[in-house]
Amino acid sequence: MVKEKLSKKNWFIITLFCFMGGIAWNTENMYFNTFITNEIYADVSQSAIRGSMEATTAVARMVALSAIAAVITTFVMGALSDKLKNRKMFISVGYILWGIVTAMFGFITKDNVANLLNLTDEAKILGCTVWFVILMDIVMTFMGSTSNDAAFQAWVTDVTVPKQRPIVETVLSVVGTISSFAVTGVGSFAQAGTISYKVFFLGLGVVVTLCGVVGLFLIKDPPRTLQTQSSSNYLSDLFYGFRPSVIKENSRLYLALLSFCFAIVAFQVFYPYLLTYIQYVVIPDNGGVENLLKPSVIITAVVVVIITLACIVTLLKLSTEKKGICLVTGVLVLTLGFFLLSTSTSIFVILISIVPVVLGNALVNILFSAAVKDFIPEGKAGLFQGIRMIFSVLIPMVVGPVIGDMACQKAAQTIINEANAEVIVPAKNMFLWAGVVCIFALIPLYFLIKKGLDTPETKTQEAENAI
Repeated sequence: MVKEKLSKKNWFIITLFCFMGGIAWNTENMYFNTFITNEIYADVSQSAIRGSMEATTAVARMVALSAIAAVITTFVMGALSDKLKNRKMFISVGYILWGIVTAMFGFITKDNVANLLNLTDEAKILGCTVWFVILMDIVMTFMGSTSNDAAFQAWVTDVTVPKQRPIVETVLSVVGTISSFAVTGVGSFAQAGTISYKVFFLGLGVVVTLCGVVGLFLIKDPPRTLQTQSSSNYLSDLFYGFRPSVIKENSRLYLALLSFCFAIVAFQVFYPYLLTYIQYVVIPDNGGVENLLKPSVIITAVVVVIITLACIVTLLKLSTEKKGICLVTGVLVLTLGFFLLSTSTSIFVILISIVPVVLGNALVNILFSAAVKDFIPEGKAGLFQGIRMIFSVLIPMVVGPVIGDMACQKAAQTIINEANAEVIVPAKNMFLWAGVVCIFALIPLYFLIKKGLDTPETKTQEAENAI
């Protein structure tokens, strides 16, 4: 039986591996995209672009194929981790290899690819380099999904109970946000050219690998992992979550995943293009970096952070009793934030819009993630990680970036690169498209609230507290 209170050791493991996993995921999700625009497309001609693909299209394809790899990996390795009853090795060894592959990214250049494949045609060199990045991204995704999505997420489910999960998910969300800031802080130097992408990828890869080494000594598989209920047929386990009887029996899980899916699709409409949008649209439209460091901007940013944190804390306290209301509020507030972002590139409008976006995103991620873990049947966490990934990764990362690419192509906002060629960059209309998608999350959420958000274990705990 899982204890009511998590041990300090488990809290440390959760925090450390969430932070380092966030380092690796954010490097992939944020800076591989800028790497393509700033490095791969920096000095290519217009004819080379026409003979291969636009930068935004390259990003969309990379994100989509990475998502497919992530889901297939999670299905296979999640069920396998249940079968072998050893999440420790999947997490630790996975993180070690994850960091190694991340470090290798810095060695991908057009010159290296041209020499390796003996190419001289510029369009072919560009196309092959882009596909080389995509293939390496798929390999990295395999490592990350094995260690983080399949094993670590299942391990967190195994060491927690419903009463603990909202606070655990809050910690995971906060730590994930901190890791995102950490990556952005270091990555901004690579994006600006202060340090090379090679140094950036190498440094972050090393720390992720070291985290995996630490896991070999710290992580222990809890009793739930050792008692997982996997069948003797591994192939049957892979497709367990697709059985109509399983879907019907766990309808609340699938409704939660579907509603969550719409919100994540909306986020993926703009997220892969966000840093490029800031670099090539927001900063120039606001008169350069120096204007973004004015006292008025900094004061506004500080006020925005304080208000956002206060709202998140207040609503999370209410969420223990009013989960449905808080989830609906989260979706509506997130949608409002997207619509506000689509109206202007002014830094003040963006800062004001951050409040509803961050607030809504925090509520949606924390509460839906906790609900999904609550609704997963006892002892079958690994069997449902692949299903979770279909809704939280595959569909969002295939559909979202394609919608975002369509929005960018429609706006046709461009920059001139070093070879005097036009390269399409993201535009603010992608946030409008994101808002339209997000509102659809309310449909499955309505049916989920009708069925009820409390688990039998939660109701028992509430009854005991009442006594």
